[in-house]
Amino acid sequence: MIDVYSWPTPNGHKVHIMLEECGLPYRVHAVNIGAGDQFKPEFLAISPNNKIPAIVDSDGPDGQPISLFESGAILVYLASKTGRFLGKSDRERFETLQWLMFQMGGVGPMLGQTHHFRMYAPQPIEYAINRYTNEAKRLYGVIDKQLERSAYLAGDEYTIADIATFPWLRSWKNQGIDWADYPHAKRWFDEIADRPAVKRGVEVLAGERKPLTDDKARDTLFGATQYKKH
Repeated sequence: MIDVYSWPTPNGHKVHIMLEECGLPYRVHAVNIGAGDQFKPEFLAISPNNKIPAIVDSDGPDGQPISLFESGAILVYLASKTGRFLGKSDRERFETLQWLMFQMGGVGPMLGQTHHFRMYAPQPIEYAINRYTNEAKRLYGVIDKQLERSAYLAGDEYTIADIATFPWLRSWKNQGIDWADYPHAKRWFDEIADRPAVKRGVEVLAGERKPLTDDKARDTLFGATQYKKH
């Protein structure tokens, strides 16, 4: 059994979708990041970076429990555990991993900043809004160009690179994106959104999340609380 400590964010949904795609048994434990659950000692014991998601697999590689944090590492682990969505040859695996790293190092952080400055910053900062909106458009352009050449990000097969990237693009409207500018990415997005496992995955904990209007929650996520020593 896999215990998943998560919240309905793009990074959380990556792991929810992967577990649904693989058909692995799992239990979900809500970590309300607006309420500060990510700073509780029991969560920090498995996720020292105080970020969701994290997992504990009671049946680890050596038959002993293993805990993992960082969504990309969790995806690689689950792909290795099941032999799915990573590619079979070395060439396929490295193609997948490079696009996974593209998501982890580019798509996630940059679109996260786009969300922040367009939606959550206490005061609108035109320079920041323009900078990150333009970077979002650049990243969508990279994705669109790749998907003009292949069905999926890493080639002809659906992989953890697609699973990692898709949840971040669900907020395209908040990122200032017009799908008409990225027709190949839109084709890919719609196809993935229609997968039954994806539909189930994005519903995990979805009812728990509320609009971020509370000042305390904002401070927990973006203010002094985030930077205290825990």
